[in-house]
Amino acid sequence: MTRTHKDPVNLVSVIIPVFNGEKYLEEAIASVTKQSYRSLEIIIVDDGSTDGSADIARRHNNVTYCFQKNAGPSSALNRGVDLAGGDFFAFLDADDIWSANKLASQMECLARNPSLDVVFAHVEQFCSPELQAWETSRIPDALKIVPGYCAGTMLIRRLSFYRAGHFDRRLQVGQFLAWYMKANDDGLRGRMLPEILLKRRWHTTNMGIRERASRSEYARILKASLDHRRQRLRLPGTKG
Repeated sequence: MTRTHKDPVNLVSVIIPVFNGEKYLEEAIASVTKQSYRSLEIIIVDDGSTDGSADIARRHNNVTYCFQKNAGPSSALNRGVDLAGGDFFAFLDADDIWSANKLASQMECLARNPSLDVVFAHVEQFCSPELQAWETSRIPDALKIVPGYCAGTMLIRRLSFYRAGHFDRRLQVGQFLAWYMKANDDGLRGRMLPEILLKRRWHTTNMGIRERASRSEYARILKASLDHRRQRLRLPGTKG
């Protein structure tokens, strides 16, 4: 596995799932390779793309590329986690962009606060140029810069991630929310940085996906969270 810098103690595994993301993948990769924090590895998991995503990923000799048959975003994320060799995990959607100091700021925060499990940051929403005016108007100004409780802003210690476990492969939408609710129930200790460290792209392909988040899917997430809490209450030595 190719790494930018071989330091297993402080290595960050950056996991990028992609499905037919040739239009934006190059920019996402560039935002990782330009990080001021250099001890990292990049793992791209291709969830059955039929476009040129594979060619883009393979052009980079500092990227580990893995192809799998289409199985959904949770499966791709989990595959990346299983391939990761770092003591820290970070995730980036193939159509989003990190600020150049993203990992450095978050690693510094974790170093100063060894009791923390995870660090988040603020996210700025932006619209791709191909969107029409009526489409861009669907994003309220109040939502353009928000606290980023999402996988794209997260930097988490490896052992802390595994306490909550892998993402739920049954979910096509809201897999991070389900994971985060479970992690919180298990006592995840986190911090939100004030900096904007992720730019989240809205475009014609993902707008419907990011808006629809079906009721049945979120009902399943809430049920799983309640079931997890009930299970913890039944375990000896746990507190409600």
